[in-house]
Amino acid sequence: MCQICFVTNETPTAEAAAERLRRRYGEVGLNAADYVVALGGDGLMLQTLHRVMQTDKPVYGMNFGSVGFMMNTFSEDDLPDRLMASQRTRIYPLAMDVIDIAGNARTALALNEVSLFRSTYQAAKLQILVDGEVRLDELICDGALLATPAGSTAYNLSAHGPILPIEAPLLALTPISPFRPRRWRGAILSNRAVVKFITREANKRPVSAVADNVEFQNVAEVTVREDRTHGVTLLFDPGTSLEERVLSEQFRF
Repeated sequence: MCQICFVTNETPTAEAAAERLRRRYGEVGLNAADYVVALGGDGLMLQTLHRVMQTDKPVYGMNFGSVGFMMNTFSEDDLPDRLMASQRTRIYPLAMDVIDIAGNARTALALNEVSLFRSTYQAAKLQILVDGEVRLDELICDGALLATPAGSTAYNLSAHGPILPIEAPLLALTPISPFRPRRWRGAILSNRAVVKFITREANKRPVSAVADNVEFQNVAEVTVREDRTHGVTLLFDPGTSLEERVLSEQFRF
């Protein structure tokens, strides 16, 4: 029988379900596990994927959240068979390198997106470079984001960015509430692109940078690129793969 490590979002219903699964199938620690089963929502899935990134354990989610885009339907039956029959999707994070206005350097990884947000009532002013070339000299906005294909259906979609096929070697660069240029809707870039955001008037117009759930404040420069030295594996029941979900999302009204 496969060795399983269970994690939950710590809600009473998820904890109770996990306890029943532990009694039925047993449990081992993360390092000894063949599979990690996450009971919660998409937020828990992201946290779990970051947690297992160094161990390369595949993660199978069961939905105890609200949307559950990255989760499977909950069932207590035949869990080992479901795990072994599941379809695998490999995704890679973005590496975010930040320099703040004091000159401090910070780094973080993002599986969904790297976002920049204004921190006060004043709009942010961002210069955007792609592979060292200035592509947008000044974007006045609430912020901007760079999304992976896996993250293109999350905040990127809410900001009216494009949905990217999960296997596409692409990234979505999307403005958040652009004021000038008002009609700029973003760009689709190669996953080999290196994108740099430079904040203008950084002291007067402070900006925060966020990689999934890691935030750095008062940033001066943010450089983002795909990091193929890390990766995570998501598991889905047959016929409900992440590729299929992303495709279906493009035909949803």
